[in-house]
Amino acid sequence: MKNLIFTSILILMFGVNSFAQDLSPYIKIGESNESIQQITEKVVNALESNSYTVLGTYNPSNKSSLKVIAFTRTDLKNTVVKVKDRGALAATFKVGLEQKNGKVTISYTNPDYILRAYLGDSYNSYKTFFQKFSADLKSTFSGLGTSFTPFGGTVKAENLKKYHYKIMMPYFSDPVTLNEFSSFEEGLKVIENNLKAKKGNTVEVYKLVYANEKVAVFGVGLQNKEEGEAHFLPIIGEAHVAALPYEIILQGNKATMLHGKYRLALHWPELTMGTFMKIMSTPGDIEDVLEAVCK
Repeated sequence: MKNLIFTSILILMFGVNSFAQDLSPYIKIGESNESIQQITEKVVNALESNSYTVLGTYNPSNKSSLKVIAFTRTDLKNTVVKVKDRGALAATFKVGLEQKNGKVTISYTNPDYILRAYLGDSYNSYKTFFQKFSADLKSTFSGLGTSFTPFGGTVKAENLKKYHYKIMMPYFSDPVTLNEFSSFEEGLKVIENNLKAKKGNTVEVYKLVYANEKVAVFGVGLQNKEEGEAHFLPIIGEAHVAALPYEIILQGNKATMLHGKYRLALHWPELTMGTFMKIMSTPGDIEDVLEAVCK
């Protein structure tokens, strides 16, 4: 009887701890003395050798000391798109490289954090698969470092599906509409052409198109020196470089983006209100640029 009671207490404690788990937006793989180019080649090789697809790379803020590598995997890509409310945003993960004081820190976006935030209640429908994806990713990067330390602030796991920074701030379910087109095909063509022309000092980092589902996601680098990444990233923290690039999602004939006050806060959850106020214009600046890309 005592053993049964003890076992029940352990199960209860484990359940409570799991429910109350704090999650961080990034995982630090480790540090390296090698160049960003050398590390990039190793990251790409590790991903491609383990059935991931590298979608694109770029230097945020046009700085050679920062690098992002965007990637996906077929099974992840085909699972998240089943979530109709912009689930395809969860298809792409990023490795971030930051060179500082002679060393390069290697990190990546934490699947447990991002998938819970972007998929909401649907996360639990595929929880076993997502946990395996997270474990697979750690295994894939095991040759690049041994730290695997969460960082970047914390949010309780159960709060991520309804995350918002402060009262009256937007949620995932409050996207910004950038444009509505006559068709998915027209929207795809307009956005592709505008990114090719680098409208608004943008650069297309990656593109993920689901032709059958009429869904497309664009990763867009914001390269305006006064209003883009070069302005806001140094203020809120370049260590979180894997947060970038910003996304446009086209579903059917409607193009939307996550509200800046949600998207930035989610990826920098430890920001003080004082620091947030220093980039008060940034959410509107991003909206203006991405709206122009959709017209």
